[in-house]
Amino acid sequence: MPGADSRAEQPGEQETGSPADRHKSFGLPAATALVVGSIIGTGVFALPSALAPYGPIALVAFVVVTVGALALAVTFGSLSKRVPGSGGPYVYAREAFGEFAGFLTAWSYWITAWAGNAAIAVAWVGYVEVFINKGHHIWASILIALVGLWLPAAVNLSGLRNIGTFQVVTTVLKFVPLVFMATIGLFFIKAPNFGAFNASHQSAIGAISAASAIALFSYIGLETASVAAGRVRDPHRNVSRATIYGTLACAVIYILGTLAVFGTVSHSALGGSTAPFTDAVNNIVGGSWAGNVMAVAAIISGLGALNGWTLICAEMPYAAARDGLFPAAFAKTRGRSGIPAFGILAATVLASAITIVSYTRFTNVFTEIVLLSVLTAVIPYLFSAAAQLYWLLVRGRTALTPRRFARDVTVTVLALAFSYWSIQGSGYQTVYYGLFTILLGLPVYIWLGRTNGRYGTETVPVAAAPAVTPAPEHGPDADTPPVPQAA
Repeated sequence: MPGADSRAEQPGEQETGSPADRHKSFGLPAATALVVGSIIGTGVFALPSALAPYGPIALVAFVVVTVGALALAVTFGSLSKRVPGSGGPYVYAREAFGEFAGFLTAWSYWITAWAGNAAIAVAWVGYVEVFINKGHHIWASILIALVGLWLPAAVNLSGLRNIGTFQVVTTVLKFVPLVFMATIGLFFIKAPNFGAFNASHQSAIGAISAASAIALFSYIGLETASVAAGRVRDPHRNVSRATIYGTLACAVIYILGTLAVFGTVSHSALGGSTAPFTDAVNNIVGGSWAGNVMAVAAIISGLGALNGWTLICAEMPYAAARDGLFPAAFAKTRGRSGIPAFGILAATVLASAITIVSYTRFTNVFTEIVLLSVLTAVIPYLFSAAAQLYWLLVRGRTALTPRRFARDVTVTVLALAFSYWSIQGSGYQTVYYGLFTILLGLPVYIWLGRTNGRYGTETVPVAAAPAVTPAPEHGPDADTPPVPQAA
């Protein structure tokens, strides 16, 4: 893994030491808010309803997913210290396995980002419709979703400082009601609300695997600090901290909050709810005012998540485009902060398109988009964990103490196994659509290779043949063999 320990500036990494550059970067609080804000979107607010068909066994799946997510967080933290610069999984895969692996990772993650934005927007609509469009008319729902997608895009286009401020404010506002459910809500749990432990009519392993594939969506975003590492001050120190701290905070809120919702809303009502946290708070307090407060928190949370993910939608293709592995338009920036405007606009247009298609074609819109987003996210996770394992086996034995080496290998293998397991739990149809979508990137890679002269591999300069000086026909050196001369 050449250059793994180097601290040289990588594509996408920006120097932030001078005061003039500080407007371009996030500190530790903003980087942690980016992680928390990207993980906790509206997904957590809609997730109890998506998990309800499996019953309380889904909580077991949530715990398993949390362990896997923490293993991934530690893995990303280690990788960010060794491989600096924006791009996250893309730069890790490219540095370890070459350009093609880097392209597949960037392509797959890019799909995850804008498809995930569509899923967040769909869940966000459910809470907006607590106040308007209570009849859930499809085209009104689509219009609300489009507003939710394009408002954060406008914030992103306005500059990096506004992105960071918006992210911190929305993260604080969304945490208060979630902490309420994860603490006070636990005292109002009633056992009959849980229903059958395994309501899926599958085996326990099958139910846990299927529920885990949905639950994993709640943790997508734990890698966002590493994706935007080039915009983080002191990334060698702050990226790993933001990743681990943010994931831990979300894990506690997720597990306890979902448990409280399962225990305060009846199983039959939970499966059909579009705003399960609102229903849970209404059951606890009585009336509707508290549920409306929770709905407002979910709306703010969704906007914060879309704000962070819209930035991520542009950051990874920006890093790949600078290396010639994505269309050059993604590398163009505007303003003092260097905002990749084309990437922001392209991702928002695609998210808008898949939102419209999903509302008009799918019956279970949120779950369908979630499963696709999870599958395309797991591919970059696999490559990242594999890159870490590769470095550990090749360089880790000499660079680390035996105890640290054993610990890192264990965590990395766990992250790798968890990623494979998540693919297995996504279902055959999702794997089919996901694989088809990922393979659509192959013509793009071939086209880019033709443009850059690679044709699928890096161009290797052909050495010129050495010129040969003939030996003289007469004289003392007549029998000396010819000597190659430099061309």
